[in-house]
Amino acid sequence: MASATLLKATAERFHELSESLSEIQERVRQASPASSKPTLVAVSKYKPASDILACYERGQRDFGENYVNELVEKAQQLPDDIRWHFIGALQSNKSKTLATPLWTPVIPNIYAIQTVTSIKAATALDKSLPPERTTPLNVLLQVNTSGEGAKSGLPPTISIDSSSESELVQLAWHIVTNCSRLHLQGLMTIGSLSESLASTEKPNEDFETLKHTRDILHEVLHRDSKSGGRWGVDGKLVLSMGMSSDFDAALMAGSDIVRVGTGIFGVRHKKGDVYICPRLPAISQT
Repeated sequence: MASATLLKATAERFHELSESLSEIQERVRQASPASSKPTLVAVSKYKPASDILACYERGQRDFGENYVNELVEKAQQLPDDIRWHFIGALQSNKSKTLATPLWTPVIPNIYAIQTVTSIKAATALDKSLPPERTTPLNVLLQVNTSGEGAKSGLPPTISIDSSSESELVQLAWHIVTNCSRLHLQGLMTIGSLSESLASTEKPNEDFETLKHTRDILHEVLHRDSKSGGRWGVDGKLVLSMGMSSDFDAALMAGSDIVRVGTGIFGVRHKKGDVYICPRLPAISQT
């Protein structure tokens, strides 16, 4: 336990979260191929540490956060075996800069950064990891599959013929060949709302685009011995796609990681009402 005290949800809230988590876990199981074991990341932004602890006590271990200060605060209060996924934009703000991620040493259980989009950020992450960390930090490259200007991410790679000019491919090669403390795990996207809400009778174009890009990058890395196999999981680049509104379709399309927030925790605060993670009354561990 990272903190000397436990933060507890009320019995009513614990029951509510338990039911929601169980329902999402069952939907993940039903939507996944029999041979697949996808990762459910519970997106806990703006939610108190007590909510996370309640889900942890029901067996959930993977949690996602969008904001560095919130992640740091919660990680210091919660169990050390939580696998934290950072899924927010890698950008500067008044007090933190993820381009120079000094926060990584204070979160030893940071498991993955799912939103890498530049060589600068990858290099900074690689250099910031503390010497005592024994495992590489997983990173996923964010792809803007919808082409929306408001979304972060690199353009998808369209063909193998143009792959040498692709920013995505160049970033992947940089990580594999120059960032020994990072592990290129796969690709991530935040699809368009219109595709998420579209009829399930047709394929989600954002998911198909990410799969196509993954296949091209896989071929590029696989055919060159310089990559040394230092990427993917069991020889395959994983895909992180699908959220509360479309994770069922994402899993059926082949997603390996889904990120579900409101489906588990309920409606968040309005944008701008940033949660600062207050400490609840301490409850003895004994």
